[in-house]
Parts: sequence; C-alpha cells; structure tokens
Amino acid sequence: MGDIAMNNILFIDGKVTYSITLDPGVWIFDDRKVDLLTYFQTSHEDYDELEEYKKKVSKHWDREIREGAIFPPVNKSISKFEKERIITGTFGMPLRPFLANADLEEGASRVEIHTETDTYTISLEEAMHAILGFSKDGKPLKEDGPVHFYFGDGKNIDAPIKQVRRFTVL
Repeated sequence: MGDIAMNNILFIDGKVTYSITLDPGVWIFDDRKVDLLTYFQTSHEDYDELEEYKKKVSKHWDREIREGAIFPPVNKSISKFEKERIITGTFGMPLRPFLANADLEEGASRVEIHTETDTYTISLEEAMHAILGFSKDGKPLKEDGPVHFYFGDGKNIDAPIKQVRRFTVL
C-alpha cells in the first residue's frame, strides 16, 4: 500500500522557502477545484487568494466583535448535486496557491515539470496560471497521473503533460 500511496504524491521544491508535498487524492473536497470540462471555455480574472481570505476573516472577526461569537450551522452532508458532481466530474486544481504557499525565493523565474520520463521548463508566469488535472469522470488519474499539467490558456488541452511527479522552482 505504501508504494501505491507514494505514487500519488507530488512535490514542489527548488528556490522555495518551504518544500511542499501534495496529495491530489484529497483535492476532490477542495473548494478551489475547477471543472475541467468548462474551465478553458470561460474567462478567468486573476485574484489574490490570500487577499480574499483576509477579507473573509476580517469580515467574520468584525461581526464577532459586534455580535459575539456566532457559530454557523455545520453542513453535515454534501448536497446530492455535489455528490453526483464528485462521482462523475472531471476536475483540476490551480497550481498558483501551492506555489504561493511554498514561498518562492527572490529571483525565481522558471519552473521545471518533472514527469516519469521527461523534464519540461516553463516560465514562472505560466506555472502561476496552470491547472493540474487530477480526476476524470469521477476517477483519480491512476494510469497516467497522478496529475496532468494544463497551461492556463488551454493551449495543451488535448495533449496535457502527463505523469507529473515534481515541480522544481528555478
């Protein structure tokens, strides 16, 4: 079992303050996931995820100060629609938040994508807009995964980089 689990792990290393280990198997429950069947057909505005988080926390904190601690009801189950979507969906995850969490060192400008057999070098800008496909028709990408790399503009939508194992920031 250990070998199977390790085959699904990704790494981010290189010119980073924190090396990151990623498990795409848990991304299905992450709100940041995107629907790969529609993602590249719509426009996406860049937004600062950390800034959005700070705004939400600040708003919540302000409300707690005014009204006292309010605990929202816990949604104990995923909606039927969401369950169906998870079971049958094809999903990807933006790479940007993971690169941000790794805290890139000054001067970082490129990223190497390491697969089972090849290494591709792309600009940091391209990496920041990339999407990592991790699920097809509700199933993890076991045969040629754990993730597929898609450029943010969708130029390789029909031929993603497969068997991605590691990202090294240069």
